[in-house]
Amino acid sequence: MNRIKKGDTVYVNAGNDKGKTGKVLSVDPAQNRAIVEGVNLVSRHTKPNAKQPQGGIIKQEAPIHMSNINLIDPKSGKPTRVGFKVEGDKKVRIAKKSGEEIK
Repeated sequence: MNRIKKGDTVYVNAGNDKGKTGKVLSVDPAQNRAIVEGVNLVSRHTKPNAKQPQGGIIKQEAPIHMSNINLIDPKSGKPTRVGFKVEGDKKVRIAKKSGEEIK
């Protein structure tokens, strides 16, 4: 079970975008990377095509390593680590700082 999932709000704790927060757009567990909205922007040079008739330079998010992001605690709004707890027959994610369940 992944600690960070698509749709989570995360805090960047290392790199050029340190201190920024954003929503996770996609996760690649095999590469241990995630794409976060508005973080790690790179310039892509594109040829004109059906989607981009003009072509040119487009800014888009590049993947960032999972070790450089922390989940935002739903209770306090601060970065926290993720733990797991078994409730009945389900395994749920919890925030280590507050003990709050992450949905």
